[in-house]
Amino acid sequence: MSTNEKIKVCLVGAGVWGWQHARVFSGRPDVTLCAVAGRSREKTAKRAAEFGLRAYTNLLEMLDKEKPDLVSVSLPNLEHFQATLQVIEAGYPLLAEKPLVFDLAEADRLLAAAEKRKLFFAINFNHRYAKPVRLAHQAIQEGKLGQITHASWRFGGEANVSPHPHANLIETQCHGFDQLEYLCGPIQSVMAEMTDLTGGGYRTVTLALRFGNGAVGSLIGSYDSSYAYPDTHRVEINGAEGRLVIEDTVRRFALQNRGDETAQVWQSGYFNDFDREFHRTFDLYLDAMLAAFKRGEEPPVPVQAGRRALQLAWAAVESFESGRRVTVR
Repeated sequence: MSTNEKIKVCLVGAGVWGWQHARVFSGRPDVTLCAVAGRSREKTAKRAAEFGLRAYTNLLEMLDKEKPDLVSVSLPNLEHFQATLQVIEAGYPLLAEKPLVFDLAEADRLLAAAEKRKLFFAINFNHRYAKPVRLAHQAIQEGKLGQITHASWRFGGEANVSPHPHANLIETQCHGFDQLEYLCGPIQSVMAEMTDLTGGGYRTVTLALRFGNGAVGSLIGSYDSSYAYPDTHRVEINGAEGRLVIEDTVRRFALQNRGDETAQVWQSGYFNDFDREFHRTFDLYLDAMLAAFKRGEEPPVPVQAGRRALQLAWAAVESFESGRRVTVR
């Protein structure tokens, strides 16, 4: 499409994170946000009224009447598959929320259906666009760490109540899998321990990782913690020449050369509310995603990244259940 044309967008989902989809699309001068489809008539009407949209409770009816350029899907974590498949089979380019789905066979079916129709299909791994993560990626690409030797990811908060025993691993730590591979390269093998000590599934997990380049790593993820705790999220990557640390995704980035007691530090300044607000990572991701969409290019974070995170999660489950290390290809 022409880069000067407004992109007509429809939303699927009127829930909590769906509000962020409505916010970020409605605030863009290059987008016309026209409609939202939801399961609850009352909630969908309320969301539509808030953003000046047309409301639907039937997804296919919305697509047939509105004929959007792009569809953005944000539904409860376990309910992504059917609506996403309907959008794909109707032939519309789309942005899907993470996790893609919980089942690898369903993921493969979605990818195959989209590939058959040559559709633009992005997934919202917006954590990549936090300022500290972007600085980390730049430092690694510039060789400032030297050869990476080890990396760690820790992320934990309150439980998202779910009937699925591996909800934390699949729906939240997918960001960990994606970010570690984005920064350090492919994960080659996984070994896992998990606990259901507090009930409600395996809410806390710890993984030992080996990367394809020979580095090792760890991932700790939990729903037995609190997002109110300082440093609830921490990424540390060590190399032969230096170390970097990401604190709370958007709060702070530090880079230090080996043997140097002085670190280079970024943290947002007094007036820089934008970079310290987590939700704004979605705004930045959408900048990149819509630019690619207008140019007819692949998404900056293609849906295959969602499938890959799910593959790694199920490798971790296999490792825990078998008591052995699992190789991932």
